[in-house]
Amino acid sequence: MKVVTLVSGGLDSTVMSLLIQEEGLEQYPIFVNYGQLNLEREKNACFANFQKHGLPQPKVIQLPGYGAFFSCGLTDPSKRILEDVFLPGRNMLFLLCAAALAHEVKGDALAIGFLDERLSLFPDQRRDFADLAGTLLSQIMSHPIKVLTPLISFNKAEVLAIAKERGICGTYSCHAGTPEPCGICVACKEYIGLEV
Repeated sequence: MKVVTLVSGGLDSTVMSLLIQEEGLEQYPIFVNYGQLNLEREKNACFANFQKHGLPQPKVIQLPGYGAFFSCGLTDPSKRILEDVFLPGRNMLFLLCAAALAHEVKGDALAIGFLDERLSLFPDQRRDFADLAGTLLSQIMSHPIKVLTPLISFNKAEVLAIAKERGICGTYSCHAGTPEPCGICVACKEYIGLEV
């Protein structure tokens, strides 16, 4: 099976990609520049971890205008990084980009790093959304595309434990893009109470 993986510099997508590699699946990672504040640190962490763990080098798609036009706390420093975090359509945009790459490489599936949906903050982070997106993208691309969510039954602590077992370190998830994690964004708050 050929799988297009949506990746960032964060813990979840790095663990997901390594698990997919361990399953022996052919992987085509894609990193989306949607105008995020943490772009450079996220991309550097992504490429460093993929190289360290023998994962394929991600392709980068440049769509910074999306975050500039539909600004939110992830893309606009004048907005609140926690309260204004929702960027409408972001995960659908990611999946559309991945589906286009899957079409190009004759891929069968896309993978996105959603965690346990009981913890999801947004409507586009759940299994039902992934299933509906797969149906829509299959129609758009004129061939079946399955949207995989390999981490959907895990919480952050469980993903962190998997990462430690496999020697994954040096990931970057903070939405602020600062050298030290800001401690207030959604990504940082997921780590509160966890040994990082």
